[in-house]
Formats: sequence, structure tokens, C-alpha cells
Amino acid sequence: MLTPTEKIWHNGRFIRWDEATIHVLSHVVSYGSSVFEGIRCYATPSGPAVFRLREHVRRMADSAKIYRMDNLGYSAHELAEAMLELVRVNRMSSCYIRPIVLRGYGEMGVNPLKNPIDVYIACWEWGKYLGEEALADGVDVCVSSWTRIGPNTLPALAKAGANYMNSQLMKMEALANGYSEGIALDVAGYVSEGSGENIFVVRDGKIHTPPLGASVLPGITRDSVLTLAHELDIPLVETIIPREMLYIADEVFFSGTAAEITPIRSIDRIPIGKGRRGPVAERLQKEFFAIVNGTKPDRHQWLSPVHAGQPASV
Repeated sequence: MLTPTEKIWHNGRFIRWDEATIHVLSHVVSYGSSVFEGIRCYATPSGPAVFRLREHVRRMADSAKIYRMDNLGYSAHELAEAMLELVRVNRMSSCYIRPIVLRGYGEMGVNPLKNPIDVYIACWEWGKYLGEEALADGVDVCVSSWTRIGPNTLPALAKAGANYMNSQLMKMEALANGYSEGIALDVAGYVSEGSGENIFVVRDGKIHTPPLGASVLPGITRDSVLTLAHELDIPLVETIIPREMLYIADEVFFSGTAAEITPIRSIDRIPIGKGRRGPVAERLQKEFFAIVNGTKPDRHQWLSPVHAGQPASV
């Protein structure tokens, strides 16, 4: 269960947590017409700081544009500032931030264009998505029987609520069969991503990750891993990955806002490498967490300080 915070931002004003409700006949309820983001705010020695705020706000705007939600009513700068102010108002030292754009109460029917667009931003405490121990020990996953949404069905580049019905099927199947997570293949049978994570496969010291054309979300943490791998001189290629490569990999790991960088120790009950976190994932984890936790310089300006008087970088 979520632990409520005091305030949620709604269309430019702060309301109480319990007031953030919608009508059961809002368009989003029947038709899944929403786009959203998941953003982490980390505790650093200088105070709370939001990770890659600029990129998250841009992706949400891109998602909204794809779904013809053209007029959010707020600029990227205003939305970013609202997220920082929300963290301040709720006095959070670290948290998970969930901005969501949805089509609200108005007309029924598939056509959404006459329904109002509502923007909400909430935040709450949220620990490690796949468990605290997962970062070191890794998780057990399976290849899902559910295929990832294909090109020209639902746009995978948009972080849309409707896309996550596909993800829910993957996640529920995995949990029912005793796994922590599922990996979906794309419509061509190549590796795509997890239910809420991008995936990386290490073989002979080189990282392989599926390209955006394999129906993957352009993950912000995924992009961070690409950057860090380059800086650490770890070879990386974006390429299609056959399913069987998962089983013979030296390492496999997930990335995502919630999962951060989480190793995979087995797939379909086949141990990956030595069945625990490998050296490549460990190097990337150490560098990633050093930056987001403020123990190394923020050389990419990935962190937006929450403290008043330090505007968001957008």
C-alpha cells in the first residue's frame, strides 16, 4: 500500500491527497487514455535532488503529443518546477514522483478529443522495486508467453497507461510461476524488455541491448547506462538479441527508474553466468549510485536540487 503524503499537485494548485479523485466515467477509466512518468528523487549530502528531471518532462510531453494531448496548459519549465515544489511541500528527503496526464470527465466514446486534459503530480516513499537484496543478489525471471506490443499497434515510444495492460499480463504470469519479473519478446521473436524495465545482455565483455525498434521504451536510466558504459570503456552495441542469447550470456541486467540497475541471476531457471551479479553490472551500479547519491560530482547535470532558489534545469 502507498503511504500517503500531504499534497498532490493538480492543474496548477496543491490539493490534499484524499481529494485527488476522478469520476468513474472519466475517459481514462474506460479507455486507458493517459501518459505518465516515474521519476526518482534521491537523498544527497546537499539535500534531495531529482534524477534527470528535464528528460522525464520531455518524454512526458512527447508521449502526450503522440496521443494528441497537445495542450497540457503548462510549459516544461512549469511542470518541472511543480515537481520540485511538490517534494518541498511534502518535506521529502527522497521519494518517487508520478506525474500523470489523463483525459477526464466529459463525453463517452472512443473519440477522446472533447474530453478535458487533467495533469496530476504525486510523490511518495518507494523503496527498491524488485527488493533491496536484488541489487546485489539478482532476481529470477522468465521469458514471458506474452509478446511485447508491436509496431503500428500501440506506440512503444510513448509511456502510456494503456501500454501497461501488456506489462501487467507479463508481470502477473511471472509472479504466478514463481519469478520476480518477465522478459517479453517482440513480434519478430527477439528480446524486447521487461514489464517495466529495459534489458542489457553481456557476452565476452560487450554489452548488447535491444534497439528502440524492438518495441522498447526509450528509458531514461537506459540512456544513463549507455553514457556510463561509454565512460567506463565498456563496449556496448544496440542490436537485435535472439532469445537463446539470454541463456548463454555472462550477465543480464535490467534498468529503469524503479529497478535502477538490477542484475538477473537466472532466466527460465537457467543460471546466468555464475548465478549472481557480474562485474559489468557491479561497475555500472557503483558509478550510477555514486552520482545519484551525491558522493561523486554530477558531471552530466543529471540532478535537479529540490531546495528553493535553485530552479529546475529544463
